[in-house]
Amino acid sequence: MLPFTREQFISVFAAYNGAVWPLPLLAYLLAIAMVLAVIRPTRTSSTLVAGALAAMWAWTGIAYHWVFFTRINTAAWAFGALFVAQGLLIFHLGALRRRLSFASDGGWTAWLGWTLVAYAAIAYPLLGVWVGHGYPEMPMFGITPCPLTIFTFGMLMLTNAPVPRRLLVIPVAWSLIGGSAAFLLDVPQDWLLLFSGLAAVPIVLAGRRAGSLQAA
Repeated sequence: MLPFTREQFISVFAAYNGAVWPLPLLAYLLAIAMVLAVIRPTRTSSTLVAGALAAMWAWTGIAYHWVFFTRINTAAWAFGALFVAQGLLIFHLGALRRRLSFASDGGWTAWLGWTLVAYAAIAYPLLGVWVGHGYPEMPMFGITPCPLTIFTFGMLMLTNAPVPRRLLVIPVAWSLIGGSAAFLLDVPQDWLLLFSGLAAVPIVLAGRRAGSLQAA
């Protein structure tokens, strides 16, 4: 049983989106830059992608979870800490240590990654509008947990080097938390969240093993 009602849950999005506008537009601009960096990788493109992804996770943890979601759910303090930790981890491993290499090789894994990216950025909000979750009472791309997690799984599939296993722990945990809540709160655009975690983990880990074998 959730400690809040569906109406309270939706009202948080309305208040949050109204307070941070026009930040969703910046999130889309960042996403476009990230996509272009994957399509045409350069020496610094992976650092750009990792930095942008880290900023999205940290912002969502602080602004959405801590400032707004805690109003109806005290567990959001812990959720926010996890999101901030994920942002710091992505920044440390991807931007500082450069252990993430984003690029698209055109294989089926990349196509699945692009599918998740497109779903999070385009299909997710459109599906929300179709089922009656119009703006501002809707989770927005890049600044709310569920679409950000789906987007992250997609981006991690668009890598050409092993992905550190620790980067999957928090997104997978949220795919279970947010995915199960989607059924309780009747948010059908979040149903794919469960699938994205179940699909991404074996695929990313398989790529990790393949990269280790090649390095050997």
